[in-house]
Amino acid sequence: MQNTISPPLSIDWEQQWRSLVGERAAAAGGHSDPGYWDRRAPTFARSTQARSDAFLDVLAPYISPRKTLIDVGAGSGRHAVPLAERLEWVTAVEPSEGMRAQIPHRDNMTVVASTWQDAAVAPADLLICSHVLYGVEDPVSFITKMETSARERIFIMLRESPMAHLGALVRDRMLGEGPRLPRFSDLFMLLMQMGIAPEVKFTSYSNPQRYAAIDEALADCQAMIGDRWDEERGRPIVQGLLERDGDELVFNGGVTLTGIAHWQPLSR
Repeated sequence: MQNTISPPLSIDWEQQWRSLVGERAAAAGGHSDPGYWDRRAPTFARSTQARSDAFLDVLAPYISPRKTLIDVGAGSGRHAVPLAERLEWVTAVEPSEGMRAQIPHRDNMTVVASTWQDAAVAPADLLICSHVLYGVEDPVSFITKMETSARERIFIMLRESPMAHLGALVRDRMLGEGPRLPRFSDLFMLLMQMGIAPEVKFTSYSNPQRYAAIDEALADCQAMIGDRWDEERGRPIVQGLLERDGDELVFNGGVTLTGIAHWQPLSR
C-alpha cells in the first residue's frame, strides 16, 4: 500500500503564514513604506549581481527559445535579463521604480510597473518568483494568480535559513530578535494544503552585501528598520560588522539555504 503524506490537520498553514507576515510587519515597519525598495535598489543590485545560486539550473530543462516567461517581482532583473537571452519573451513584473531603473533594456522583455496582485499580463509558458513572498499577507490568492498565469510550470524560491542581511542583524542587536519571516518550509506546507505537491530542490549560496560607503550601509539599515532606526546606536554596530574590500565595504552574510518549489499548474 502506498502511503501519502498530508500536512498536519491541526495547523492552518494559510493562517500561520498570515500571522508571520503580520507580526513581522508590526515589529519592523520599514517594508510597508512604498519607497523601501526604491532606496535599497542600488545596493541590492550591487550585492546580488555576482551571487551564485542554482535557480537558473533548475529552470534549464524547461527553457527553449520559443517559450515565454513571467518574472513575478523581478527586482533588478537578475533572473529576467539572462533568461531573456534564452527565451522568446520575458515579462518582468516589478512594483519598485528604483528596482525597475536597474533592469537593463532587452528587445524581447517587457517591464510591467505593478504589484503582482494588480498586474494585467498575458499568460506565459513559465512563471518564476524568487524571494518575493516573505511580505505577502495573502499568499493563497497570490499563488492562485500564478496558477492561472502559467501554462507549463511555476517556480518559487524562498530562504529556509534566517535572513542574513546587515539591516536584519543590526535591528536584532538594537531592538532584540523580532518575529521571523515565512520560510520555504512554510511555503511547502501551504502548497500541500492547497493541494499542490511540488518538486523541491535545495541550494545554498554565500550572501555578502556590498556598499560604496558607510552612509550607504546606514541608509540600507534605516530602510529596513524604518521609524525605529536610531543612528546614534546603529552606526557603531554597523561599523563593527563591515569589512573593507578595496573601494567597498562588505558585510559577510554567511551561507544562505534556500528551497525551490516547482510544479505544473493544476489548471493545466
